[in-house]
Amino acid sequence: MVSLEQVKLLESKVSRTIEYVKKVTAENSQLKERLDSYQKRIGELEVLIQRFKDEQSRIEEGILSALTRLNQFEDALDTTAQKESPSLEEAASAPSPLEEDDEAPLELLEDEDEEKEDGELDIF
Repeated sequence: MVSLEQVKLLESKVSRTIEYVKKVTAENSQLKERLDSYQKRIGELEVLIQRFKDEQSRIEEGILSALTRLNQFEDALDTTAQKESPSLEEAASAPSPLEEDDEAPLELLEDEDEEKEDGELDIF
């Protein structure tokens, strides 16, 4: 036979179980809300990542285009420089500017030395 004491014990266990189920249910709904907010944030971040990737590819394309134009500009400069510069044979046979004026600086130095020996200084 079931005693009154056993019924009270069963009743208290059922009450504790009901409280525990309520607590777990509330916790479960909180976790679901957090999960929803996290999933929403993940979606926003995925959009940002995709925009970043798109911008990166556009930046890379712009840089490559600029480099290509720079190469074309350098090639154009090289071709115009080759057309304007004398041939190697002409450049080798022409006297350099240093060879033509080698004696002029020596004469100036000798004149300055003579003036210093006379005790006069040439300011101009």
